[in-house]
Amino acid sequence: MSETAPSLRELSERIARLMAMASPGAARVEVRQVEAVLGLLDDGATVPFIARYRKERTGSLDEVVIRAIATLRDELVELDKRRRAIESALSSDGLLTPELAQRLAQCATRAELEEVYLPFRKKRKTRASVARERGLLPLAELILAQPRHVQPAREAQRFVGPKFPEVPDIEAALAGARDIVAEILTDRPELRTLVRDALRAHGRISSARVKKTTEGKRTAFEDYYEHTERLDRVPSHRYLAMARGESEGFLKVKLEVDDARVLGDLARRVGIDRGSAWATELEKALGDGYERLLFPQIETVMRAFLAERADLEAVAVFARNLESLLLSAPLGPSPVLGLDPGFRTGIKAAMVGGSGAVLHCETLFATAASAGEKARAKAAFIAMVDRHRPHAIAIGNGTASRETEAFVRDALVGRAPAPFVVSVNEAGASIYSASELAREELPELDLTYRSAVSIARRLQDPLAELVKVDPQALGVGQYQHDVDQKRLGRELDAVVESVVHRVGVDLDTASAALLGHVAGLGPALAKRIVEHREKVGRFRSRKELMKVPGLGAQRFEQAAGFLRIRGGDVALDASAVHPERYGLVETMARDLGMQVRDLVGKSVQVDLARYIGPEVGEPTLRDILAELARPGRDPRESFEAPRFRDDIQALDDLFPGLELDGVVTNVTNFGAFVDIGVHQDGLVHISKLANRFVRDPHEVVSPGMRVRVRVASVDLERKRIALERIDA
Repeated sequence: MSETAPSLRELSERIARLMAMASPGAARVEVRQVEAVLGLLDDGATVPFIARYRKERTGSLDEVVIRAIATLRDELVELDKRRRAIESALSSDGLLTPELAQRLAQCATRAELEEVYLPFRKKRKTRASVARERGLLPLAELILAQPRHVQPAREAQRFVGPKFPEVPDIEAALAGARDIVAEILTDRPELRTLVRDALRAHGRISSARVKKTTEGKRTAFEDYYEHTERLDRVPSHRYLAMARGESEGFLKVKLEVDDARVLGDLARRVGIDRGSAWATELEKALGDGYERLLFPQIETVMRAFLAERADLEAVAVFARNLESLLLSAPLGPSPVLGLDPGFRTGIKAAMVGGSGAVLHCETLFATAASAGEKARAKAAFIAMVDRHRPHAIAIGNGTASRETEAFVRDALVGRAPAPFVVSVNEAGASIYSASELAREELPELDLTYRSAVSIARRLQDPLAELVKVDPQALGVGQYQHDVDQKRLGRELDAVVESVVHRVGVDLDTASAALLGHVAGLGPALAKRIVEHREKVGRFRSRKELMKVPGLGAQRFEQAAGFLRIRGGDVALDASAVHPERYGLVETMARDLGMQVRDLVGKSVQVDLARYIGPEVGEPTLRDILAELARPGRDPRESFEAPRFRDDIQALDDLFPGLELDGVVTNVTNFGAFVDIGVHQDGLVHISKLANRFVRDPHEVVSPGMRVRVRVASVDLERKRIALERIDA
């Protein structure tokens, strides 16, 4: 029995093997690279820091690979912990043989471990355990042995009588023995493997409507009322749809296989002896065990496998969409009027200055209102626009958004120059407005106005504002509430972390929510930084961070390179060059006969070999030169306001063949949803995304992308719009 956790080297070797198996065509990750990453992680380094500033140690592994190594490390540690627990339990029961220990050691996943352990688990009371208690195990062993010289009825008679008071007759004795045999056969690994392989190769998944819950109702699961397809070809989104329909009581989902064929294969594997009188008993036990125990258990295992696979794909889709959303082009520090649409409660308006400060808030009753109220709302709106001169008007895309946009455009007629009007995804804004963070940031504002502020700020800087909201509330997922929430949360946090570090964070303007995502900081330290900034004033250099209570040398090392100070005392503080390399840049500048400040923003040629040392190699030197050429460059695209047709505002306005401009709002495995300005997004199926075969929609579209589409069909009753892309 293994007593201790694996060494760093052993763990590194296992991770390298697993990564090679997972991506056989990809560049091989060496054991030494994995070992370097694990060592850095153990020393407290963060994934973004390792990826950008420790390339010499890791062999220039990128952030995705480093994160995969970290995840695999955690999974293997948990796997080994469970393995040791199983070995301990088996050893205590006297069941751990060398062969069993070897089988456990070869298990690469938790599922495999549990499969090996299953026959040895302490079972709850079953028909087989009852039969064992009645003393029928010897009769069951005869069924398994199939002796030719002994008759079943004669042997079964021995188990009927005063010594066996709970066995009334021969048939009861044989039935109990068959129950024991059925359980024994079900626990045999080779038989379980046979059924599992048959399901994988030839199985089908089917769904059918549950009449009592669907009778007379329209549901979102009508496509699956009578649905069957091959198990090995079912895509994740269809499995998740069927699983949700089942969980909500509208569908019954099951796996199917050719039972007769599988039972024939099982009989051959068991070795039924047709020359023995016991063959019939063994065949009955096998059939009962397959129908009652073996297939249902394997079906559960396979459903878990399908759910796991679907989870992975759904989480990956969500992560890619979230990344695109966070990298949306920012309008920048321009004044914006944010409008949170509403009917009965009115439009909540918040005027936000270029720095994000709230200048004015007001409620406009302009949608479901009387003529007098609409006139007053129009006058108040025009006064707000004239007074604050917003560069843009951001309208949340929820309820009453089209009516609000019509009101705004009508009010702006004849005004020049007029601010441009843009629809902004308001998903999660209401959650933010009621959060503790919103109360801290906007303590003087009523909850109803905070959403309007968030909508305005989302246009100014999507990343800075969206990090304040739980990623799962941003509406860019695929069956996000049905997947493993722990895995989803971990992956989405990783995306946020990655994007924040790619863009960089302005130390003098960033909120505590944004700073909290920077490597080495965290929420508590981020708050202290903001408090220090409010008390002392803006930071003049990265070094001044060390004056913040609790920010020691290690945290400074992890965070400094990702923080920007523009117009400060040190030119390099506005770049991604890490302070630990400032001395190297100063040496380069001296050798070139320049000041460091003059070097920033210029492309220069240097002899790299001259500056290579024990801790600095060619990868870091090239990164430094690239950063000097374009210091602190924002990787996001320039902002461009989307334009929708004013005469197309509702589903009724659409007709097949109509061509429109749209904005991609969400991407799934089966296509992309596009906002065409009618409040209801249309779907471009994967087969209509390009004039070529598309394996993954993310190859050709991403959230925020502008596309030209044609209406293929409109289902007014189900509120569905089918589109096809015409610009690709």
